Amino acid sequence: MPYTEDRSSWYEGQGLWAHVPESDWNDWTWQLKNRLTTAEQLERYMTLTPEEKAGCLFANQKLALAITPYFFNLIDRENPDCPIRKQVIPRSDEEVLSSGEMLDSLGEDEHSPVPGLVHRYPDRVLFLVTDRCAAYCRYCTRSRLVSNAQDYNFHPEYEQALRYIEAHPEIRDVLLSGGDPLLLSDKKLDHLLGRLRAIPHVEFIRIGSRIPVFLPQRITPELCDVFRKHGPVWMSIHVNHPKEATRALKDACERLAFAGVPLGNQSVLLKGVNDDADVMKALVHRLLRMRVRPYYIYQMDLITGGAHFKVDVRRGIEIVRALRGHTTGYAVPQYVIDAPGGGGKVPVNPDYVQEITDDEVVFRNFEGKVYRYPLKAAPLPERPGVVTPAELHL
Repeated sequence: MPYTEDRSSWYEGQGLWAHVPESDWNDWTWQLKNRLTTAEQLERYMTLTPEEKAGCLFANQKLALAITPYFFNLIDRENPDCPIRKQVIPRSDEEVLSSGEMLDSLGEDEHSPVPGLVHRYPDRVLFLVTDRCAAYCRYCTRSRLVSNAQDYNFHPEYEQALRYIEAHPEIRDVLLSGGDPLLLSDKKLDHLLGRLRAIPHVEFIRIGSRIPVFLPQRITPELCDVFRKHGPVWMSIHVNHPKEATRALKDACERLAFAGVPLGNQSVLLKGVNDDADVMKALVHRLLRMRVRPYYIYQMDLITGGAHFKVDVRRGIEIVRALRGHTTGYAVPQYVIDAPGGGGKVPVNPDYVQEITDDEVVFRNFEGKVYRYPLKAAPLPERPGVVTPAELHL
């Protein structure tokens, strides 16, 4: 059955926590303290499938279980195939290892000159500032590191990383990630952003965060003041399904946008979550209405135990084809594969170009119609009574 968006709904309310004072509900520290982190806690509110129960027992060996009350409200507790449920409740499929999967699927460790810093591209670095998140995505690229369930013992060395950036003038772009940087206190973020802004050759500061999605209460006026002080700070959020686009997320994105934070979205293509053109179109439309530019669709990285989420790349290409030309260009993200082992992001596009010769490019548009673009400019033959361009300058 095709997915249809309820365009009037932004999924509001406290749901199961309606009895909680609004002041607590809107306090991000309350949300963190009251996360659901065990199967027993989940079973107070829902019936877990046998696969989910087994996954919860295994979680502490792979990637911790944690869901904020706010995000848990978005789960359809009667539907094991709920796209929100699949993203955050562990399943026994995570125990199944498949060929090609790797602990460090993007080769970050081998491109790490100091702890917590990844220098894979010539002019930019990835700065991992924490190993904690508000909630844990079951397909996490850094599941080896995040939550420390695998005893990775990650300890970022801020000073070493900052000194490395200072000593390498080719670095103009710094991306803060983790874990989730927005779990740091306002004071720590203020200090870190201030140190980066003081480095003359750092032109571009970005943050990758799912906090606005899992914990929109964190986007406080005080946090926005920090971004305003050190701006422009660009932010990539991570929304995978239209159900995640709540009123609370919309309000958080507007606070960020009004604080001068340009917003983009990075989705991961996930089986049973968003591997459908109608779902993806509803998502990108909601993002634009929240002042968020759809930026990337990622083919899921080759993490261990992630095969049950993997989507055929040909399906991803068809989804992009269903967007291109069928909705506004601003709504069409770039579909990419982050090359296994550290090769970087590689665009994957529908094949619109049919042929390129010395004379022309032959291509199809979004409707499948064929067009030709000439590459050589041959002068037209002179015609009686027609003024030539040269004569116009006489």
